Amino acid sequence: MSKKTLRILGIRGIPAAHGGFETFAEYLALYLVEKGWRVIVYCQEDGQGDVVNDTWRGVERVRIPVAKDGPMGTIIFDWKTIVDAVQHKDLCLTLGYNTAIFCSLLKAKGITNIINMDGIEWARAKWSRPAKAWFWLNERMGCWLGDHLVADHPEIKNHLSTRVSGDKITTIAYGAEHLTGVSDAPVRTLGLEPGRFLSLVARPEPENSILEVVSGFSAKRRGFQLAVLGNYSESNPYHVKVRAAASDEVRFLGAIYDKPVINSIRFHSMAYVHGHQVGGTNPSLVEALGAGNAILAHDNRFNRWVAGNGARYFGDADDFSRVLDDIQSDPSCLERMRASSTLRFKSGLTWGQILGEYEQLLDQYVTASAVGSIYQTKQTGKF
Repeated sequence: MSKKTLRILGIRGIPAAHGGFETFAEYLALYLVEKGWRVIVYCQEDGQGDVVNDTWRGVERVRIPVAKDGPMGTIIFDWKTIVDAVQHKDLCLTLGYNTAIFCSLLKAKGITNIINMDGIEWARAKWSRPAKAWFWLNERMGCWLGDHLVADHPEIKNHLSTRVSGDKITTIAYGAEHLTGVSDAPVRTLGLEPGRFLSLVARPEPENSILEVVSGFSAKRRGFQLAVLGNYSESNPYHVKVRAAASDEVRFLGAIYDKPVINSIRFHSMAYVHGHQVGGTNPSLVEALGAGNAILAHDNRFNRWVAGNGARYFGDADDFSRVLDDIQSDPSCLERMRASSTLRFKSGLTWGQILGEYEQLLDQYVTASAVGSIYQTKQTGKF
């Protein structure tokens, strides 16, 4: 009997090095391989040359070179992955809808394609009007072209249900590791004192509330530090404004991608600050819950569902300052917040739970995909 087979499209590749979707794809691929599946992941390579097929930890990789950088390179890569995928009859899982219009090829070939619809990308303030129009169009196309949709948050499902029937959408959030006993050596190397700093890990963009957080924190002396991770450029007006608002208790640590260092920063923070205003289930917030962090989050429907009632919420700089004042007046509240974060994490955000939900969904479609392929083969007479 042939193995259940899944092709994963829409990411830069594995092992993960570029973000939440890549991390998820890595975990899912390894999980399914262990369960006896055959998994093929499309990976983008820089430069020119031939497509290379290899295997990484039991996962098959199709490594496609692309000469272009940036968004155009991603579009070219996505097109090439679709062109390759339609040569086969395997179940596909597409992560993101940014080039969903290409999925029309899969639809035309009768190949089953499940699309994780990510966040409401066209609503992000950072995009130009043409970019927003492109994302809006592809969101619509993804809703129509996908055989089934995955929403990573109930509010994303509510949004997508204005485009298609809710029966076509399954809500599955994002997972994270449960961190315990993490070394504090990386934190001390950075000049931070364990338990005496807040951490903020986010792209430095206005919709992530970084200016509000830095301004509110810097409104008075705190007696602890705010560690801000991310690339800040002197040529970016918003970045300059954030730095100008910072007191000497704010530490800008730059972009850090080393996983053990990130884990140490999260685990040894007195609280994690999450200023994201748009999107669904943000991987960074789930990872903070997995680290048992007390959570200080921007007050919106996305964050409230993920972080739960045990977090503290803020809107603007003054709100954030008041939240910090409250915490400082009642230090014991941090322990209660940490316990609440761990409880929320274990209630449905562990990798074991999330990956199990994905396997259950994929199982429903991999059989249908195989049956459809056999039927199509008999009709065309091509094997």
